[in-house]
Amino acid sequence: MSLSRFAFPTAIVFGEGARHELAPSLQAQKLAHPLVVSDRGLAQQAFFKDWLAELQAAGLQVSTFTELGGNPVKSQVLAGAAAYKAAGADCIVGIGGGAALDVAKAIAVAATHPHDLFDYEDRPGARPIDQSLPPWFALPTTAGTGSEVGRSAVISDDQSHAKKIIFAPELMARQVFADPELTLGLPPALTAATGMDALTHLVEAFLAKGYHPLCDGIALEGLQMVQRSLVQAVHTPGDKPARAEMLLASLMGAVAFQKGLGLTHSCAHALSTVTDMHHGLANGIMIDHALRFNLVAVPERFDRLAQTLGLESGPVFFDWLRALKQEIGIPARLSELGIQASQIADLVTVAQADGCHANNPRPCSPDDFRQIFQEAL
Repeated sequence: MSLSRFAFPTAIVFGEGARHELAPSLQAQKLAHPLVVSDRGLAQQAFFKDWLAELQAAGLQVSTFTELGGNPVKSQVLAGAAAYKAAGADCIVGIGGGAALDVAKAIAVAATHPHDLFDYEDRPGARPIDQSLPPWFALPTTAGTGSEVGRSAVISDDQSHAKKIIFAPELMARQVFADPELTLGLPPALTAATGMDALTHLVEAFLAKGYHPLCDGIALEGLQMVQRSLVQAVHTPGDKPARAEMLLASLMGAVAFQKGLGLTHSCAHALSTVTDMHHGLANGIMIDHALRFNLVAVPERFDRLAQTLGLESGPVFFDWLRALKQEIGIPARLSELGIQASQIADLVTVAQADGCHANNPRPCSPDDFRQIFQEAL
């Protein structure tokens, strides 16, 4: 048997009110000048302003960078790095969805490394992240990306919109404060889209090639949480137990996908690049269309997914996916959002170049991607 290496090192504070633990934690670590990174919409909410006031009342010298919106791009990261340096900050606090948390990580790189941000992209021949990074702390406000426990930041090029992945173990948050109360204000449509993102992470991690029983177990447990709580979180936004379970499922999905992802994510990344579609929504639309391609390769894995959900067999799993999408308002097909056949060639090009399908249990050629996108129309 070959050697396998496993690591689950992130320190997590989970539960209602976890956000209030940030200030004493920073002080205990002799950190006094956080740069808080978030998006424009979140920065206008009352809870955000109250939370900033709480940090300031604790004696912290707080600076903010909230010039984020939509999919994160390099120019936002560079502006955030300039804000970090100008403030004389000693740490970074990311609060928000995956975009804010990814930008927070990337700011840590850009503020301490001299070359172009994309020189540190996760690819052969890239420059290493070899300078000490400022500590960063994560407070997720959506239950989808799981970026709070991830080791990568996905940042788009401003002009081409191509997504670049910056990856290093040093990008992991020093501490995560996962507070379900921060997700209560999430609208139903965004709750559904981010929930489908978490679900896709869990399922694709379980299906991904490679030996990682720890990730497999976490993925299956998270899948059960989504089954119990996603519909409830969408239709009853104030249900705290459902929100808490979805926040955990999201976090667990990101832990699990250190094993790998698959072709659904490559399709979703293509849709975000070509059409600027929300990543979670893209995953939600594509998941059943894309994953059916894998059924012939690993039928026993789909049987285990079905058994975890209390279903009869792997093929029935797809019936469950379609019913779930309908119940929470995720479009069944791309054409419902105006995607046209003329865009498929560009989608195939981007999907084929994306690295996620390298871990897919069945190789996926350009012709395969073309057929999948056509079927999803």
